[in-house]
Amino acid sequence: MRQPQQERSRTTRRRLVDAAVECLGERGWNGTTVAVIAERAGVSRGAAQHHFPTREDLVAAAVEFVGEEQIVELRKRAAALPEGPSRAGPVADMLLDLYTGRMFRAALHLWVAASTDEKLRAALVPLEARVGREAHRVAVELLGADESRPGVRETVQATLDLARGLGLANLLTDDTKRRRQIARQWAKILEPTVATRGAAPRSA
Repeated sequence: MRQPQQERSRTTRRRLVDAAVECLGERGWNGTTVAVIAERAGVSRGAAQHHFPTREDLVAAAVEFVGEEQIVELRKRAAALPEGPSRAGPVADMLLDLYTGRMFRAALHLWVAASTDEKLRAALVPLEARVGREAHRVAVELLGADESRPGVRETVQATLDLARGLGLANLLTDDTKRRRQIARQWAKILEPTVATRGAAPRSA
């Protein structure tokens, strides 16, 4: 049976977005054209432009995809963690790993290019803001942090900012060992931010 049109369309869009992330990480913004992405995805340039009329449209979809994939992966890994302050250490590890790998490399190329490209910046800034808010919200959720307490929101945000900085340090050499050491120390700072808002004690 022929694949339904809607499903084929979703598959093509996903292949294009995957290819865009790969090309950005390998070639940077200047080397990532619609034609290059289409070739990597195994579709015609016309088909690519049918789904994404401009390179900026395609890249915006890639940014959204990267953000969503990171959040899905975080939640999947966090599902097996215990509740309470003991979560701080493993959650710190996960959050500090958030900005490593091919997805962060692709995003970094975009940030650099957007600093001098008005059109790209206009497409990227609102998306990055949305992705950043979602990452913060999930970090709060995973830590069980109570942002009504003074300084907690800033500590959670500092965790994500630290993660970006460590992601930069990991671009040229494998920085895993140092990142683990920093994560252990940072967990000690995070532990007081873990709320006691867990489930209420059950009555006998």
